[in-house]
Amino acid sequence: MAELVTAGKVRHLGLSEAKPDEIRRAAAVHPIAALQSEYSLFSRDVEDNGVLATVRELGITLVPYSPLNRGLLTATVRKIAFDPSDPRAHNPRFEEGNFEENLSRVDQFAALAREFGLSAAQLAIAWLLAQGNDIVPIPGTKRRTYLAENVAAADVKLTPQQLARIADLLPKGAASGARSSDPITAR
Repeated sequence: MAELVTAGKVRHLGLSEAKPDEIRRAAAVHPIAALQSEYSLFSRDVEDNGVLATVRELGITLVPYSPLNRGLLTATVRKIAFDPSDPRAHNPRFEEGNFEENLSRVDQFAALAREFGLSAAQLAIAWLLAQGNDIVPIPGTKRRTYLAENVAAADVKLTPQQLARIADLLPKGAASGARSSDPITAR
């Protein structure tokens, strides 16, 4: 990959779901611009497994995917009725029992978002953006309305008091169920 940069065929290199030692090995060969990894209020492994500290030490941007936890943090998913081809049909957070517990937490989070004048999705994205200038989440959506709503979250500046209320409501480990049934990404 470094040779492709030297040849002018690639501008920057990025990694996905890498562990700290993998990030360091790659950065020793060539500067890494970004690391894509799951990060949200319900998936905060990067804070504890050394990934966030490593990318910050090396000046690498963290690009969180699934910042809305596969739609769960939007407070719009109300039932478990996914087509078998939908990855959520096999996700532990959407399994019976876990889903109901998560939905209860999400409903409380949505109420807090309304109190702040935001949608639950906007508050979840704003929380991620408040974690540092080196974090650039990539929420996915199928509807323009949600796209505009997600983009508007970039203009939200949460106060320390608001961040504390979010932390009290959804501390690390608040989600029920692993983030994935895939042993590679569930780590």
